[in-house]
Amino acid sequence: MPSNVGEYKLSLGVPEILREGDDITIVTYGACCKIAMDAAKQLSQVDISCEVIDVQTLLPFDIDHTIVESLKKTNKILFFDEDVPGGGSAYMFQKVMEEQGGFDYLEIPPVTLAAKEHRPAYGSDGDYFSKPNVEDVFDTVYEMIRRCNPGLYPAVY
Repeated sequence: MPSNVGEYKLSLGVPEILREGDDITIVTYGACCKIAMDAAKQLSQVDISCEVIDVQTLLPFDIDHTIVESLKKTNKILFFDEDVPGGGSAYMFQKVMEEQGGFDYLEIPPVTLAAKEHRPAYGSDGDYFSKPNVEDVFDTVYEMIRRCNPGLYPAVY
């Protein structure tokens, strides 16, 4: 049990920028934040700068349009969560692209990365092979950046 129960306060509808970046915005929440941060660290080793945003709450969602402000800077966005396709990532996508006008700032199409379309098996193997992991985030972001700069980022097989 945390020692600061009742002391911690969270502003509802206000995302937190966990890592500043210039090349791509990664939007996520919950347990996926650590995965996104680990992938961003690995991507920095190949000169890809990721802005990682923890939305913190889905209802209300990004009331100050923090994500669109990030998108204006990076022009590329990945919505990432561990829900099935059409779940949390699609919700965030719809809010940012349709309601907040994020589509106007895109250089390439936005991408969602979610779990596989099945229930995961019990145990760590089920999670690893069913839900997105660091390698999935790395590969997805790398290919998005490569699409914009194929000469700078060779194909990885």
